[in-house]
Parts: sequence; C-alpha cells; structure tokens
Amino acid sequence: MANPMVPSDSTPLPQISKKDIPVSGLICSVYGLEEIPSQATEVSCLYLLHPRSNTRESMEWAAIGAVVEWNRRLANKQVAPGEQDKGLVAVSFDQRNHGSREVDKLCNESWRGGNPNHAQDMFAIFNGTTRDVSTLIDYMGCYLFPKSERKITNNLVLGASLGGHAAWGCILHEPRITSATIIVGCPDYINLMTDRAERSKLATWTSSSPPGSHFLGSESFPQPLVDTLKNWDPTSFFLSHISEYPPKEPKRSGPIPDPTEEEKNILRPVVKRCLAGKRILVLSGGADKLVPYARGEPFLTWLKKAIGPEGWCAEGKISLEDIIFEGVGHQVTPPMRDEAVKFIGDCLAAGQDSSRSAVVRTSKM
Repeated sequence: MANPMVPSDSTPLPQISKKDIPVSGLICSVYGLEEIPSQATEVSCLYLLHPRSNTRESMEWAAIGAVVEWNRRLANKQVAPGEQDKGLVAVSFDQRNHGSREVDKLCNESWRGGNPNHAQDMFAIFNGTTRDVSTLIDYMGCYLFPKSERKITNNLVLGASLGGHAAWGCILHEPRITSATIIVGCPDYINLMTDRAERSKLATWTSSSPPGSHFLGSESFPQPLVDTLKNWDPTSFFLSHISEYPPKEPKRSGPIPDPTEEEKNILRPVVKRCLAGKRILVLSGGADKLVPYARGEPFLTWLKKAIGPEGWCAEGKISLEDIIFEGVGHQVTPPMRDEAVKFIGDCLAAGQDSSRSAVVRTSKM
C-alpha cells in the first residue's frame, strides 16, 4: 500500500547525492552536498521533518525536489543577483521515538490505538524535534564544512503532519529559521486534541457535564502539558499574553476575538520578535479528518488579520500563504509537493529583501 504521506505520481525522482552523517548523536541524511555549485560560498540548509509513524527516508521527495529546483534556478539565472553564489542542502533525521530512535512503539499510537498518554506523548515528541532542529543548526556547519570552505547562512524548515506541528514550533521559536512550509500540520494543539478526544469518545471527555468541560487538566491532558503549551504551541503562546487564555471552552468553535488596543501593544513586540520578516506556507487538506483544517483555522484567521497589510502588526513584514486543497484528506499530494518546492525556491531566490511588505494570501485548490 502506498504511503499517503509521500506524494506519488508517474514522474520518477531524479538522483542526487545523499550522505548519512551523525550530528549531535542524530543520524542525518544530507542531500545535495555534491551538487553545490563550485562558486557557492554560502549555503542554505532545509530541515525536513517527517510524519508520525514514518522515518527520515519518507522526506526524500522534498529533499530532491527542493535541491533540484534551486540548482535549476541558479543555472537559469532566475534568482536575485545577491543569491547567485548560494547553494542548498536538505537534511532529514528521525523524530524522537521514530526509526533509529524508537524506544516504545506504543508512544506513537493514538488514544484509539491504545495509548492513554497520546496527548503528552505526541506533543513531547514533536516539541523535542523543534528543539533538535535548533541543536542541529548549532553544529551542522561543523560537519558539512569542517574547513570553513563554505558557511551556512540561512535555515528553512518543511514538515508534514507530525513534522508540520514541529515546523510551527521552529518558525516561531528559532530565530535562525527564515521560512517554514507546513503540510497538514496544526498551530493549535488544544483545539486539535480536544476534537480528537471528542471523536474518540474518551471517558475523560464524556464523563463531565457538559462533555469536555473537565478534559483539560485530566489524566488524558494533564495540567503540566497545558502549562507547557503556553511556552511552545503557537495559539497558546500568543493568547497566553492576553485575556483569551486559557480558552473558555476546550474546543474552540468560533473566531478568536480581536485584541484590545492594550492587548495589541502587548502582543505586537512578541509577534515581531518571533516572526518579523519570516515567510510561512500552510498547505492543508480540505477533507482531512485526522488534522482538520477547522481546528487551526481560528488561529490562522486571527494571525492573518494581525499581520496583513492593514493589520496591527503589518510592520513585521510577515508573509503567510494559506492554501486549502479541497477534497484532499490527511495526505501529501503531488500538487502539495509542487507548491512546497516552488515556495522554497521563491524564498531562496528572493533572498533577504528588506523592502518587501506584509503578504497574506488564502486560496483553495
């Protein structure tokens, strides 16, 4: 059976170089080292974060697609003048408790799969991946270019599903990450997991009146997890700065209220510190039942309104493209792949253009 997290069509993948390197105790598959143009003195590094129950090999499509597309643009001089001497490599590694790092298979299962600790296990795993990326950024140059013949000057991230959740953490909390491609991921962990708890008919959801009113803080979603989310989860992180947190209802059904003028003054420097000048592409399946677009939509709508050209944080010059693929479930399709590869190429080709303004785009395909 084909892996739904690997886009498949009749077009075979080109062959590029791949080298497995242990970095900080992690086996990293590095793609494109041998294809770096000889004139390149600087290199961008794209970190690839795989889905739950997959391994680093499942992200090869993204590595090959991004490297081949960037080198094609270089050869055809389809990049900004200052970007002609920059190469690209892609790095994938196993997330915690996956592949070479698996210690307990049950920890990767859902509530329905028999794992009572699903909420804390899943967040701890992908939050750990977010932190792993920061560690790898610290040391990757030491292993790829030990003679300092080239320098890594830009870092990007692409994640799918579990990796998409982790990519949100990377773009928010790692200042050296300049762009993120998030495929079927969610920026609101509470809204995602309360929906999953309700659909799973957990006793900790159904036993209260109204259902779910005591879910947050229960053994299925312990209070220390709720507290940790305020430091890492995009929705909880931003809203914990204002009166909207903690949520009045565990499962959010309506829009997030606009912040007051006082709250805008609190939030503006936080949003700019985390996201100023960064680019984000969100690719979602309109028929996704595992990570429904509706669970992240309230936060995405709130953020797009804040950072748009007329928003209260427009000066942050943040770009957010939000594309929903109608009729697509929890999978990575060839059109999603094409959008992701194009976005990465566009980010690299434009370079650090300080003159650009805020960009927000929402579309359906």
